[in-house]
Amino acid sequence: MELASYADRAVSLVNTADPYRHRDTLTTCEQAKELLAPEGRCRVTNADVAELRAIRDRLREVFDAAESGRVPRAVQVLNSLMKQYPIRPVVTDHDGASWHLHLAEGAPTIAAVYGAKAAMGLAVQATELGFDRLGVCQAAPCREVFIDTSTNRSRRYHSDRCATRANVAAYRARRKEQARVAGEAEAAANAANAPGTATAAGAKVMAGAGSAAPGR
Repeated sequence: MELASYADRAVSLVNTADPYRHRDTLTTCEQAKELLAPEGRCRVTNADVAELRAIRDRLREVFDAAESGRVPRAVQVLNSLMKQYPIRPVVTDHDGASWHLHLAEGAPTIAAVYGAKAAMGLAVQATELGFDRLGVCQAAPCREVFIDTSTNRSRRYHSDRCATRANVAAYRARRKEQARVAGEAEAAANAANAPGTATAAGAKVMAGAGSAAPGR
């Protein structure tokens, strides 16, 4: 079993909310069931929804702290989550399945099962790859999170869509700046050559002096 794969649960949970875009897809039991689908069929209560939302807030803090370079804070919050939601690994072959590992056997709620796996998976990824791999999307206003598994630590966006949107915005900003600079240069050149300007007047004086010289 790849423990690191459970980090995807942390990402999925955090990304059910984006406060900057006023979006939240974890407000009902049905939405929670969709999130909890990897855990199999389960009964979800309003208390589970509230617990998942509380776990989500703390996982968000881990990502935000790591993204801003406050690694000790990220570690502190992550450790507190793992303490509250410890893994209880057991080997089982329930329901006729082959022998496999359960990480959170005996957890009191389905939210606690999810929280234990999410926290452990995130801890494995952060310690193996580095806390700087816990990213927050840079395509404002999006603030969804991701785990950067690229070889050169270059990922900045949580999705291709956000990457495209950011690149298009940057291109348009460059074109706008280029147009502004070109416009200012053209305006300055026109002003310098306009009648009545010091340059134009100077040119006329020089021309007049040149025509008067032979008569001396």
